[in-house]
Amino acid sequence: MTVNMSKGQAISLQKADGGTLTAVRMGLGWQSAPRRGLFGSRTKEVDLDASAVLFADKQPVDVVFFRHLTSDDGSVRHTGDNLVGGAGQGGDDESILVDLQRVPVHIDQIVFTVNSFTGQTFAEVANAFCRLVDETNGQEMARYTLTGGGQYTAQIMAKVHRAGSGWQMTALGTPANGRTFQDLMPSIVPHL
Repeated sequence: MTVNMSKGQAISLQKADGGTLTAVRMGLGWQSAPRRGLFGSRTKEVDLDASAVLFADKQPVDVVFFRHLTSDDGSVRHTGDNLVGGAGQGGDDESILVDLQRVPVHIDQIVFTVNSFTGQTFAEVANAFCRLVDETNGQEMARYTLTGGGQYTAQIMAKVHRAGSGWQMTALGTPANGRTFQDLMPSIVPHL
């Protein structure tokens, strides 16, 4: 069963049977929004990038993104860069896999961001979503939908953070501006 998350909502990353999740996938999907023009509708390709910034005690210690596909410890892995988004099929265009059992104990938060590398605003993006999937069985656990558009080029989507002996996910949904995760660091810090 999927939880449709709203901004700021937190969910525990426990399985329905009470077990603990061991591996999750953060999926990102999108399409270019059609624009009305003099000669009808057309779309312009939009290159969104998913990134995961790993924090230890509010300090960034590693990042996974299209130029660094695997964390230094191997626990977080990006499946590859998609330069144009989806064709309306609803699947993940980019994914970041997190092996929760392998995340080093000093890492206490992983923040997921999305940015428009080509600089288009989210007003030019349609059907964008971020979702969390139990990687062991493919079951979608939570989904955060980017609603509306907006004149910003990035989004601090969600964070996975330690909660006692387990993990919790919080949907952040905070708009920001920047073409890369480095540009977003000042916007991430308040959410740690």
